[in-house]
Amino acid sequence: MSEAGEIRRTYVIPIYRVYWGRRKNRAKRAIRLIREFVKRHMKAERVIIDNKVNEYVWSRGIEKPPRRVKVNIVMDKKEKVAKVFLAEEEL
Repeated sequence: MSEAGEIRRTYVIPIYRVYWGRRKNRAKRAIRLIREFVKRHMKAERVIIDNKVNEYVWSRGIEKPPRRVKVNIVMDKKEKVAKVFLAEEEL
């Protein structure tokens, strides 16, 4: 159960925009895009991305990240820190 100062949401983040750029830095840009998406939608000042999300984005290499990723986001409202997890795993 969520606490009073905690927000939990599930999002499908589209990452297809990184394919418009150079091939050799798409996975790095995808991680940056996830971070910006979470900051924009959750109004967070700091974003912590779980290692499994990072591994999923990098699973096909730097040139071919997945087109979308489904994540669970848990945010502490007091500290404005959002933690990003893959949606398949339990929180």
